[in-house]
Amino acid sequence: MKKIAVVEKFFESHHQQQIETVAGKHGYTVDYYLDGVLPKERAGEYEIVYGMPDRTALKDMTQLKWFCASFAGVDRYVDEALYPHEGVLLSNSAGAYGVTIAEHIMMVTLMLLRQMPTVQEWMRRHDWSNEKPPMRSVCGSRVTVLGTGDIGTSFAQRAKAMGAKSICGVRRTIKPADPAFDRIVTLSDLDSVLPETDILVMALPSTGETVGVLSCERIALLPPQAIVVNVGRGTAVDQEALAEALNAGRIAGAALDVFVPEPLPRDHFLWETKNLLITPHVAGNMSLGYTRDKDVDMFCEDLENFAAGRPLAHLVNRKLGY
Repeated sequence: MKKIAVVEKFFESHHQQQIETVAGKHGYTVDYYLDGVLPKERAGEYEIVYGMPDRTALKDMTQLKWFCASFAGVDRYVDEALYPHEGVLLSNSAGAYGVTIAEHIMMVTLMLLRQMPTVQEWMRRHDWSNEKPPMRSVCGSRVTVLGTGDIGTSFAQRAKAMGAKSICGVRRTIKPADPAFDRIVTLSDLDSVLPETDILVMALPSTGETVGVLSCERIALLPPQAIVVNVGRGTAVDQEALAEALNAGRIAGAALDVFVPEPLPRDHFLWETKNLLITPHVAGNMSLGYTRDKDVDMFCEDLENFAAGRPLAHLVNRKLGY
């Protein structure tokens, strides 16, 4: 009997029933490791693994044909040397996280625009201040989104609905995108876009092209009222240059959910940076029922494809990293 290992912690009974229905139709049995650990002595039993196993455990999966990551960013899993043999298919769950991460982006964006860190500090001190901090709005703002995949598009749709003046998407190539984007440019045009940006949202995977994309020089191109939100990978931002710009008041604010390193050390300089919202990589994860259900739906869709010999809908291009 062919076997599938599910190595994840979020599964509920209806998720198991859904997977087992599809698996059984194609002659698979399913074992669940809901502590997130696939025992070394059993790793060689499975030709399909779905979830979030430790990358070092992949070598022990000697029968592995397809690894389906239950998360979107797979930069740590693209190296062929991690796998027991060549040809193991790698897919991800990009497409399951757009709603939850877009809502996070919108939350921190509004907090910065409406001066919530300042107001929260007043409330912490029990200070009913008569001073009113200047408020800004998504409505009328010029938005630039680095990364026009599921996450960037989901945010752009919400920003458009809230009246953003313009939304520019930045991606590797020029091709049709969601109508929420007023225009699409490539990374080579980023320098010309940044001076016209009020809200810069970064939802990029970690690739050779994206590491350090928001450099010291590019931060200097942003106007004083700009805010920066990064939910992609910490490697995309020059953290020291960003902190310097924030502390000097050269940009208005930033919100970071991803960092180098993670976890962020207690004595890291970012903790003391002015006008910076820090969240501990919580924008995505499996916190929403919608995300969990969508994730399982996507695996089951590709399980049908795999069993039928069709291309996987969510196959990762290892050279691109997504």
